[in-house]
Amino acid sequence: MFHSNTELLIDYWRQRKGSQIAPARASINPADLPSILPQLFILGRLRPGQYAFRLVGGLVDDLHGGHLGGLDPLRLWKAPYRTALQLALEAARRQPEPLVMTCDGASFDAGGVALEITIAPLLGPSGEVDRMIGLYQPLSAVAALRGQPIETLAIRSIVQAGRADETFPRLKLATINGRQIA
Repeated sequence: MFHSNTELLIDYWRQRKGSQIAPARASINPADLPSILPQLFILGRLRPGQYAFRLVGGLVDDLHGGHLGGLDPLRLWKAPYRTALQLALEAARRQPEPLVMTCDGASFDAGGVALEITIAPLLGPSGEVDRMIGLYQPLSAVAALRGQPIETLAIRSIVQAGRADETFPRLKLATINGRQIA
C-alpha cells in the first residue's frame, strides 16, 4: 500500500495512459494535481541511463536546498544506489509502469527524512518513453532536517506499481548497504 498522494499520481497516470503503453507527455499537466504540485518533478532522458530534471516543484527544490532544474538526478543519490536507479529507470522505459521507491534522505549534520519517490514513464513526440513524471512524498516529518538540505538519498526498496488489475507488484529491487539483494 502506497501513500495516498502516490496513489493519486499513479491513478492520474493510468487515466491519461488510456490504451497506450504510457501517457503522452502532452497529455500530462502537473497543474491538474494542485494538491501535490510542489512535490512533482519531470525528468528528461538525455541518453541511455542519463536523465536531467526538466521541471521541479518547490518542495523538491527546497528539500535539496536549491534549484535542481537541468541537474542529473543521480547526483542526489549515494554512489552505491546510482546503478540500481539507472537500471530501474531504463526498465521502466522498456516496460512502462510507475516505480515507487522507499528512500532515506540525509542532511549533512541534521536528521533525515523517509520518502516515497514515484517515477512514471511518459511518451515523447517520437512515441518513445523519453520523460518521467515523479513525486516526492515525505513519509516522516521534514522538520527532522532542521532546515538543512538533503545531501544524499539512499534506496530501501524499489517496486513496480504494476497494472491496475494486478494484485502484487512485478519488479522488486532491494539493496542493503549498497548491495542489490533482490
